[in-house]
Amino acid sequence: MAKEKKMAIEKKVARAKNVANQRITTSADDLFLAALERGGDIAKTGRYLMTFKEGAVDAGSRFLQSEHGLRVANARDFTDQAVSFEQAGDAEALLFPEIGVALVGGEAVTERGIRTEAFIAEDSPVHSIDPEFFMFATQINSSDYLRGMLRAVQTIYADLGEPQQSELTAPDEVSPQALGVTWGLAACKVPSSNFDGNEIKVAVLDTGFDLGHPEFAGRSFVTKTFVGQPVQDLHGHGTHTTGTACGPQAPAGAIPRYGIGFRTQIFSGKVLTNSGSGTQAQVLAGMDWAIANRCAVISMSLGAAIPVQPSYTAAGASALAAGCLIVAAAGNSSHRPGMINPAGAPANSPTVMSVAALDSALKVAIFSDAGKVDIAGPGVSVFSSWPRPILHNTISGTSMATPHVAGCAALWAQSNAGLRGAALRAKLIATAKHLQFPASDVGAGLVQAP
Repeated sequence: MAKEKKMAIEKKVARAKNVANQRITTSADDLFLAALERGGDIAKTGRYLMTFKEGAVDAGSRFLQSEHGLRVANARDFTDQAVSFEQAGDAEALLFPEIGVALVGGEAVTERGIRTEAFIAEDSPVHSIDPEFFMFATQINSSDYLRGMLRAVQTIYADLGEPQQSELTAPDEVSPQALGVTWGLAACKVPSSNFDGNEIKVAVLDTGFDLGHPEFAGRSFVTKTFVGQPVQDLHGHGTHTTGTACGPQAPAGAIPRYGIGFRTQIFSGKVLTNSGSGTQAQVLAGMDWAIANRCAVISMSLGAAIPVQPSYTAAGASALAAGCLIVAAAGNSSHRPGMINPAGAPANSPTVMSVAALDSALKVAIFSDAGKVDIAGPGVSVFSSWPRPILHNTISGTSMATPHVAGCAALWAQSNAGLRGAALRAKLIATAKHLQFPASDVGAGLVQAP
């Protein structure tokens, strides 16, 4: 038994060394193992993200191919611009043209001296080259999460223990409201709205969705995966967030209404695996796809406790220019007494709408990160859809507040064709319910439906 265990460990180590070059096609799981083998800052994948200057995407592509001889794959070479990393072949870089960002393998950056040469010439098309980070469905401690990979990737979610409580799962707290709606929808004035999100495209970039959920039968879905796994959600996070933003108006049985845009067209992009993790490039690939498909609202209940990332800022700017609005969770790390943590990425980017969480008394949730916050939404004890056979669950987090904002944004977008991109963001801020808390905690206040 000891010999077999030793061989298994040696196999894992060898596997990690084999992917030490952090290629474009390397899976997130293998990148995790390589990060653990390297040691040091294991929040980074070992690959890099090159963000180009505004309007310099074509010049950036030439910079990679002609000046540095890299083999470059383009997202536009894939159907519906939905990148399959596994099918990138021997590419050393992958270009996301909608957002002006490219993923570059670690070996290519090191051997070609790109990090240095990119900034020598003033006319370089490159704005910055930054390390790629891992991303999570909940912004737990990255080091703890990655070390958990040693126990087996597909069982991490069950093994998270204390960090899992950042979502504060509390199914016993479910209590249907007298009006037949969840407290969050009531607080956002959704029941009285005359809008339903009809013909509005809403992209939810998360862990996927339970496509067989009975309460979504007959709904319009466009699904893509960016993580090498089927879109079918085996985690739960994506099904829950999608339910809040786009769920049904009248679920069968003694179930309160929990969905806002019940006639929206749902674009479900799986950018996080069934263990609730992924890479920054996978998230960017989903953003590139959603923007290319002109989704008016892009909901992202994910991130990492890291500084502002130029790639996310560029993606947010591209979204606004294309008439799309990205809303993202501020983060759940301010849950220890006396600790206030700043919003993480991508929410901390100036071009992305950052969402904080409130409880049913409209007070700031103890876990909600602060700082760069634009608006707030219901985020404590939120009842929504969940993968079969459970069907529903009640959990908490800025992850849950974000789809409340996304759903209300879809209703506003339906109310006026001119409310797109920056105009939609301005409308959400202008109509938010003012709260007696600092803007650094709640932004403009509680989101309201039209």
